[in-house]
Amino acid sequence: MAQLAPKSLTLSECDRLELEKLTNRHSAQQQIVLRAKIILLADEGKNNREIGRELNVNRVMARRWRDRWLELSERSLPVIERLQDSERSGAPTKFSIEQVVDLFALACAEPEDYGRPISHWTVGELAEEMVKQGIVERISPRHVGRLLEEAEIKPHQKRYWLTPPR
Repeated sequence: MAQLAPKSLTLSECDRLELEKLTNRHSAQQQIVLRAKIILLADEGKNNREIGRELNVNRVMARRWRDRWLELSERSLPVIERLQDSERSGAPTKFSIEQVVDLFALACAEPEDYGRPISHWTVGELAEEMVKQGIVERISPRHVGRLLEEAEIKPHQKRYWLTPPR
């Protein structure tokens, strides 16, 4: 069974120079440098298997980046953008930025302002209050905790050593 030759790839002088500069840069990400090397070797006329052997990568990876380079070259994107990862699929965000900001505002407010007979917020109390106010339909206390941790907001420590409790 005959094997198909890889798609031919010809770089412009400008692209070649930019890729070579990128491979010689010490501060460049190594995965970007590897992709640039794949493109440079493809420009030299090497097939995917030869590129894979020389760079110690899978030939599927060499083929993927050759095809991707050709596809993105048609859009005339800058060289560095052609070598970046594409957007990955995943679940859409469940809460809007406005809802998260409302959570932060609630966490920074006094629980007494919302009729809660507690001295400080817990993640469970915050989750309940968000649902009660209609900010979200439902949210788990664990997710509230993750959002607060990510923003480095600690409602249970609202009074620090400068303002001791009464």
